[in-house]
Amino acid sequence: MQRKAYVSGVAALLAVLLAGCTGGSPQDESPTDPKPGDTATTSAAAPPGKYRTLPEPCAAVSQNTLDALLPGIGQITDERQREKAYAGTATPTFDTDRKVGCRWKAEAASVTDHLLVDFERVVSYENAVSDDDEATRIFAGKVTAADLPEPSSSPEDSGDDDGSQPGSGSSDEPSAEGSQDEDEASPDGSDGPDSDASASGTASGEPGATSVPAALQPRVLDDLGDEAFLDDALNDSRQRTVTVVFRTSNVIVTIQYDEQPASTTDVPSSEDMQDRARKLADRLAETFND
Repeated sequence: MQRKAYVSGVAALLAVLLAGCTGGSPQDESPTDPKPGDTATTSAAAPPGKYRTLPEPCAAVSQNTLDALLPGIGQITDERQREKAYAGTATPTFDTDRKVGCRWKAEAASVTDHLLVDFERVVSYENAVSDDDEATRIFAGKVTAADLPEPSSSPEDSGDDDGSQPGSGSSDEPSAEGSQDEDEASPDGSDGPDSDASASGTASGEPGATSVPAALQPRVLDDLGDEAFLDDALNDSRQRTVTVVFRTSNVIVTIQYDEQPASTTDVPSSEDMQDRARKLADRLAETFND
């Protein structure tokens, strides 16, 4: 009988132990500590970007637009070569859902033109940062790298063109009203060393010229995508590069348009090149809104 009681006591002890392993208070039912990056205990994930794919870049620019930006492309006599020029060349990429681009080139008798169109879809790897916010951060870095000048109305933009304002405002400088006297001081009777270059949109034909009208200066654009900017640069060989970059949601679009004259005495027109690049940018922005 004592042995039977002992066995019963052991069974009772086992029952208590088993109950302790399988039971417990509600506080014990909380999940284990999550691994780093586990979203179970973090705040709600930021929303994904609007765009999950990218357009085919070499098909994004129409033939009419290429004719306008690359005048030499229509002058190619060989039909096969002309079709190849219109088709463009895709830029190398490791992921066509993240970054794609296309290049075109056309040579004419007087100029050689290049065009690059690049699409980048931004994806955030931070759970709390949306794709749009990450794209905004990357775009801001591009604006900083472009080093755009501060918008301003300089005396050169407002006074020198019509001769109605003083040239510098100092008492020992000739005013615009007396500018005709400068012809006597110039051996060749010209209006000065900057007259021809000003007509072509640059102060002296050199890089960094400052007399380009304010409307054509590198600047932020307020009417393109969610945010945008335009850059315009002229190098020593008179090659002008107009760059338009804009962001729409989590996609950043870059247009780079180059023109190199055959003669170093020619200077590509800022106004014409910017106008063509802006029209292309507007068309590309519309495709993302469709």
